[in-house]
Amino acid sequence: SWMSWNRTICMIKIGITGGIGSGKSVVASLLNLYGVPVYVADTESKLLTDTSPVIKEKLTALLGEDLYTEKGLNKKLLASHIFSNPEYLRQVNAIIHPEVNRHFSAWTKSQASDICAIESAILFESGFNEVVDKSLMVYAPMQLRIERAVARDNVPREEIVRRINNQLPDEVKRDRSDYVIYNDDKQALLPQVEKFLVSL
Repeated sequence: SWMSWNRTICMIKIGITGGIGSGKSVVASLLNLYGVPVYVADTESKLLTDTSPVIKEKLTALLGEDLYTEKGLNKKLLASHIFSNPEYLRQVNAIIHPEVNRHFSAWTKSQASDICAIESAILFESGFNEVVDKSLMVYAPMQLRIERAVARDNVPREEIVRRINNQLPDEVKRDRSDYVIYNDDKQALLPQVEKFLVSL
């Protein structure tokens, strides 16, 4: 109907990003409490990599038939390919990201909401920022991010630092984002989330 067509056209899409331990998932949950549906790109991309015939066909052509078993994707084998050859990582991302993009686009059309969001640690690196209207970065000081991630993932500090160094620097994300929410344990999150929603 014209009404549903009009609603879809008017929908505002938000991209939520932030580094490891920044608290982007917390901000996404708060937006969800305000009625904003959130598409979690990390979760959905893993699911799609396991189930999408398009991704399966392209990844198999790139990395070999043994990449998928009857149980699904052999994640360890995929990881070993990616870590041994950085070019494979670029090619794998070039296969997965467009499918996630298509999936997100279809998902937005099924949401009965004026605003919806995608949560992605790699919003800019993946090009997902191109399909949203506003980008929101959740920022936290480096030391705090490391402490949170170590406690959450129960892995050594060195591993968290390595992961952080593999991501786009916070300063770059902050410069490229339309809006920044500070999750530094000093400023309350809720008023910032409310202010952001009002700004839309």
